[in-house]
Amino acid sequence: MQTTASPADIGSEILASTAFGPTPGLAAAELPEPADPVSRWYRAVALGGQGRYAAARADLQVLARAGIDPGLKSLVESTRGSLLRQLGDHRGAAAFDGRAATLALTATGAARAEALADAYTGLAADALGTGRLALAHRLLGRVRPLLADAPARAEVRWHWVRAETALAGGEAARALDEAGTAVELAAALPSVRHQVKSALLVAAATAATGNLAESAELARRVDVDCHENGLLPLRWATAMLRAGVAEPGQARAAAKEAADHGARLRALGGDIAPLGARVAGG
Repeated sequence: MQTTASPADIGSEILASTAFGPTPGLAAAELPEPADPVSRWYRAVALGGQGRYAAARADLQVLARAGIDPGLKSLVESTRGSLLRQLGDHRGAAAFDGRAATLALTATGAARAEALADAYTGLAADALGTGRLALAHRLLGRVRPLLADAPARAEVRWHWVRAETALAGGEAARALDEAGTAVELAAALPSVRHQVKSALLVAAATAATGNLAESAELARRVDVDCHENGLLPLRWATAMLRAGVAEPGQARAAAKEAADHGARLRALGGDIAPLGARVAGG
C-alpha cells in the first residue's frame, strides 16, 4: 500500500535540501517550521549558508538549550563555531568547536564519526586562522580515520581545510591538488553549496600558483553560481578574491561588490572581522 509523506517529513526534506542539497537559495520565508531538532539544525545550516546569521543563531540557541543527543548537540556547537569562523572570529569559533569535540566523544556509531570529523576539522580551521599550522596538521590527521564512517560531505570539508593549510604554508601546488579533490568529491554530492565552495578554493589556489588571469575567470564563474543560489557569504569571499586577482578596472568593481555584500551580511547579523583576521573558513 502506498503511503503519503507527512507534512513534517516533507518539511524536513525541504530543509535538508536547502542545507545540504540542490536548493540552497530557497527564500527564508519559504523554509518550513522545523518539526524536530534535526530539521531545526538543517534550517540553521541553510540560513547560515545564505548569510542570515541572526536567524541561524536563533535556531542554534534553541537547540543548544534543548535536551538532544550528544551527536546532534555536537553538530550544533560545530555549526555555531562555523558561523563565527566565516566572519573571521577563529578564537571565538574554537570555543564552540572544542565543546563540539567533547560532546562528540560521548556519541556512538556513525553519529560519533560525523560529529568528531566536523569538530576536528573546525578546530583545524580555527588553528590555521590563528597561525598555528602545525596544530592544524595534527587535527586534520585525527579526521582521516573517521571519514570512512562519516557522511561524504565531511571529506569535502577536510580537503577544504587541507587546501587552506597548504595555502597558508606557501604550498600552492598542493593546495590546488587538495581543492581539485574537493571539487571531484563534491560533484558526487547533491549539495550545491559544497560544490561552489570547492570551486572557490580552486580559484584561490590557482591565484597562489601565479595564474591570476585564470583565477579571475574561475572566480567570475563562482560569483555567478553564488548569485544564482543565494550564497551571499561565498559571494562576498569571491568578490574579495576577484578584487585581488582581476584587471584593475574589474578589481575596483569587485572591491565595491565586496563592500556591498559585507554591508548586507552585517545587516543580517554578521559582525565581520577585519580582513587581516580572516585566514581560514572550513
